[in-house]
Amino acid sequence: MRKKVTVVGAGNVGATVAQRIAEKELADVFLTDIVEGLPQGKALDLQEAAPIEKHDTRLVGANSYEGSKGSDIVIVTAGVPRKPGMSRTDLLGTNAKIVRSVVEQVAPLSPDAVLIIVSNPLDAMCHVALEASGFPKNRVIGMAGVLDSARFRAFIAMELNVSVENTH
Repeated sequence: MRKKVTVVGAGNVGATVAQRIAEKELADVFLTDIVEGLPQGKALDLQEAAPIEKHDTRLVGANSYEGSKGSDIVIVTAGVPRKPGMSRTDLLGTNAKIVRSVVEQVAPLSPDAVLIIVSNPLDAMCHVALEASGFPKNRVIGMAGVLDSARFRAFIAMELNVSVENTH
């Protein structure tokens, strides 16, 4: 049986995550978002690109969480970006409500899943997800280290005018 990954949030980050998972055929993807039609459209675009990209991944988009049932991994990208003039405290309060709501809905549907949190501020959102899910701490993961390392390597490559493949 194929693995299943739910991606919560179909904005730039969530859609890119879904695309990478699909193109590498890591798992079937369920993409959800509160914006009507957005996850359905993104999933359809990615599904229609399958013959070109040569993958056989099944992608489904919806505005509800029911389709996430039985997911092996749930990736939470939902939240608002920090806007000019917005304090980290404001961002924390807003995104904590969003992440808590998401996790309270997906955790009962996929009680054995691993949660990967992408929403910012990351450390605080991981704590919110841990509390809201009731999952053991080894099943709630933040992805900051990967992102921070990639950004650092990219900046080094740009500054030194070398390929990012030469930065380790």
